[in-house]
Amino acid sequence: MELKGETKRNMEEFYDILKQLIRIPSVVGAEHPFFMFVKRELEELGVSVEYYDGVLVAKGDKPESGYLSSHADRHGLFCTGHNEFQYAAFITKNRADLTGNSNAEQLLRNFTSRFVDEKVQAYEPWSGAYLGIGTIKEAFLCNRRKNIIFKVEGFDYLFPSTPIAFMDKLEFRGDIISAQLDNVISIAIMIYMYQIGYQGTAFFTASEEAGKSWRFLLEYFKRFDITTNELLVLDTSPYERLEDIKAIDIVLRNRDSNAVFRSPLKEKIKKIAKKEGVRYHFKDTYLKEKMAKNGTKGSLGTTEMGRIIHATKGEIQGTTLQIPTIGYHTVNETASTKSVESIIKVLKGLYINEKVKEKAA
Repeated sequence: MELKGETKRNMEEFYDILKQLIRIPSVVGAEHPFFMFVKRELEELGVSVEYYDGVLVAKGDKPESGYLSSHADRHGLFCTGHNEFQYAAFITKNRADLTGNSNAEQLLRNFTSRFVDEKVQAYEPWSGAYLGIGTIKEAFLCNRRKNIIFKVEGFDYLFPSTPIAFMDKLEFRGDIISAQLDNVISIAIMIYMYQIGYQGTAFFTASEEAGKSWRFLLEYFKRFDITTNELLVLDTSPYERLEDIKAIDIVLRNRDSNAVFRSPLKEKIKKIAKKEGVRYHFKDTYLKEKMAKNGTKGSLGTTEMGRIIHATKGEIQGTTLQIPTIGYHTVNETASTKSVESIIKVLKGLYINEKVKEKAA
């Protein structure tokens, strides 16, 4: 799709941010170098940034005017011994538990072959210093250790606990983009929101892929005795076919497997989406209908939002706003450019356009 005028310039600015972020490694459990990069980018914009255990917190001039959140970690590997490498998410969980119970794990089992021949880079987990490039030669599920084991050429000198990130860059093919989008694309969106006038709070969380990020975020809310019913968590959402993600622009939820989402944000988003011609559906409804059609039972998925609602018994509420993708948890995760533009339209409607109208009035 050909963009014109101001919209084209604005989206080019967004993609410039995304291209930079994709090049900074952020393996789950070793996100510190990425956090430091994000911190610098935000402080250059004049945004106040605080760093706590597992969460980077950005605050505009009106921090209570919005609460955005997205996880900053991406999938990768950890060196666990001489010439031994394992999938980072299940190392960071402090236990091997690739049990196959979640939708994400079931997808992951089918993706081991896609890792073969991928180039990866090792880095120092504190400074982010580059330690070299290797190539994945084999990836397989080890039932004894319940983790994905990798054979990597060129890394026989690495020590245990060294993080290894996928070499990645943003690729454009017509009206779709591909990279390891989960969840760097949401981080780019939040930085871009500050560029165009967002004045609220944004949370950048660690270790979501290991199921820990919600705890870091909840600890922040408890630390300062903050409650809200308008926490908005940004992420990607997996689908099976390109046709699926081209049929919708954004993904909403009524609930996940842990909790029902009761937030005024849901109706606000629907209203903006209808006004802007943004196509949406509810992922939980989609999954229920799919299971009913196939005569199967499965998970409605787990989200940071659902875990926080459940843990606080509804004291903190909100909802999710997601970009539909295919190729989940690979370096070829794919989304449509229309989805990216749509999610930004919705966020502008929530946090910028309405505030401008209020100020004018």
